[in-house]
Amino acid sequence: MSAIKKDYKRVTTKSLVEMKANRVKISMLTAYDYTMAKIVDHAGVDVILVGDSASNVMAGHETTLPITLDEMIYHASSVVRAVDRSLIVVDLPFGTYQGNSRKALATAIRIMKESGGHSVKMEGGEEIAESISRILTAGIPVMGHLGLTPQSIYKFGTYTVRAKEEEEANKLKKDAKLLEKLGCFGIVLEKVPSNLAKEVAESVSIPVIGIGAGDGVDGQVLVTHDMLGMTHEFSPRFLRRYLNLYADMGDAIKRYVADVKSRDFPSKEEQY
Repeated sequence: MSAIKKDYKRVTTKSLVEMKANRVKISMLTAYDYTMAKIVDHAGVDVILVGDSASNVMAGHETTLPITLDEMIYHASSVVRAVDRSLIVVDLPFGTYQGNSRKALATAIRIMKESGGHSVKMEGGEEIAESISRILTAGIPVMGHLGLTPQSIYKFGTYTVRAKEEEEANKLKKDAKLLEKLGCFGIVLEKVPSNLAKEVAESVSIPVIGIGAGDGVDGQVLVTHDMLGMTHEFSPRFLRRYLNLYADMGDAIKRYVADVKSRDFPSKEEQY
């Protein structure tokens, strides 16, 4: 059966469910600032994730754990001002929802009110069910995140592929069904075997967006800075680099420096 294409002037959570039902793959990328978000949105990306990966990409931290709620609101606000079409999903940062559903709700409300984001994303399954439920009762859309959950990196001890063993795979499948039942509008599935990811995607009616989860899911997400080759230290198997901006931007800056040193810039035409 061929995919049914529909032009969405504004992507909503309902749009994503329709895309899955119509077998239209969903595109998702990250953005953390106004300029990048405007480029990503105008290029036609369906979902923009204001990810806690800003902790790594924008601030240089080793993990996603240090980023604060205030910093996430700042990044999300910048993205919201740039976007016309994409659905904006904002990560709840580490420590703002685990183990305290009232705090989780307060966090989600702050993000929605102060940033203007359209929805929030949370890592985990059964262990955060109460927090998800409380946020949903306030009318705030929630996207789940299973598989490799970077906020739990010190628990895992590694960024290796998750759910290769039967016990963990069964828990992941159970958690995916639970997230659907609770009312999540979608799930990010990170770094799991492709056959398991396909099984999970086929078992739920909500869209499953993969990162390192193969082609059997309903869409794909990458960190924009990785996809554009602005970063160069990070090279997992699932990453396809569409440009090498690290080299291209470096070359351009070197040419600028050389032109300034040689007094070639500014030229007579570039002066008032």
